[in-house]
Amino acid sequence: MKLPNAERAVVPSRKITHYLLSTAHRDGQHKARFFHSIGFKLEAWEELASALLNHARDREVVETVPTPFGRNFVIEGALPAPNGRSPKVRSVWFIAKGETIATLATAYPLDE
Repeated sequence: MKLPNAERAVVPSRKITHYLLSTAHRDGQHKARFFHSIGFKLEAWEELASALLNHARDREVVETVPTPFGRNFVIEGALPAPNGRSPKVRSVWFIAKGETIATLATAYPLDE
């Protein structure tokens, strides 16, 4: 199964700039180090947002997790990076109850 309405999925800019690419964020700093190491940069944050949107549109959902507020959709697979590598990444997308548009919740590397 594909992410529902993947063509309309949203990656909030703050999720990238203040979390996934922020070395100062308490929880995001380790993810930031990973994404920086494969060539994504804060000053070009849109590149990571675009890569994650393509990740969600091109790959299958491997797990759906209900929450009290909606559902999380887990997607795994290679993420083409600016440095030419394609490490395996898990992205998690959230659709709130009563909504139809997925929003990026998080992304992180998978052990290879």
